Amino acid sequence: MQQESKRLLQAGKTIAFVPTMGWLHEGHLALMREGRRLGDTLIVSIFVNPTQFGPAEDFQTYPKDLDRDLNLANSVGVDVIFAPEIGAMYDKAFQTHVDLEMLPRHLCGLSRPGHFRGVATVVTKLFNIVRPHVAIFGEKDYQQLAIIRRMVHDLSLNIRVVGVPTVRESDGLAMSSRNTYLSEDERRSAQSLFHSLKQAQENVAEGIRDAEELIRGASELIGSHPHVKIDYVSICDPETLEDVDRVEGAALMALAVRVGKTRLIDNAILKPIAD
Repeated sequence: MQQESKRLLQAGKTIAFVPTMGWLHEGHLALMREGRRLGDTLIVSIFVNPTQFGPAEDFQTYPKDLDRDLNLANSVGVDVIFAPEIGAMYDKAFQTHVDLEMLPRHLCGLSRPGHFRGVATVVTKLFNIVRPHVAIFGEKDYQQLAIIRRMVHDLSLNIRVVGVPTVRESDGLAMSSRNTYLSEDERRSAQSLFHSLKQAQENVAEGIRDAEELIRGASELIGSHPHVKIDYVSICDPETLEDVDRVEGAALMALAVRVGKTRLIDNAILKPIAD
């Protein structure tokens, strides 16, 4: 991969890069289409990164089908697939990690200790291997996007990070590789995440500004469905991810909910209508 990237750069090509963990869906393909638009050469990585999974998480059962992924990537014009083995990315003596100080202390970082250290480390490695000019990520994983943007800035990496809006199923559920875990009943309950975000946006448009009231409304809506256990409902600053008391400007509402055994995340920007 490094040799191919060197060849592309020497030929004057602009490299667009989409990192994935495979089991591709329309959300990934939307990132790839944006990458196709932004670069001369589109590179996609497929790597289920073990260092971002906790001991009780689903690393061993995470869905994988490389042939299926290759066909989907080919359908949107991907030029290069980088699908390394674990041993190529982490040898037995591996001991170097990338750790951010503040952003992982919020939202998913509270219930998934070490997760974002694994994300930041593997993305740094992928950036060093692929050497892209632009990297594309989904806004569904908002905290991840914020962390990667901060990491790129702090480490002076000459990479443009682009966020792409969340792609949703016809019922509003944010597309995720983990949606395949949901039973029919659980999927109906999972729709409550999207509905709670829409409700919060409508409440803000109607003049409600108190974050606690908005969080309570979203929590009650989600909690009225079976099979759900809320990890968090938060309203925070979109850049620092620190909680806010009132929605005066743009604020991020972020959710993490366990539906059955499946942990789902979603988010939306809340913004008051200008007077």
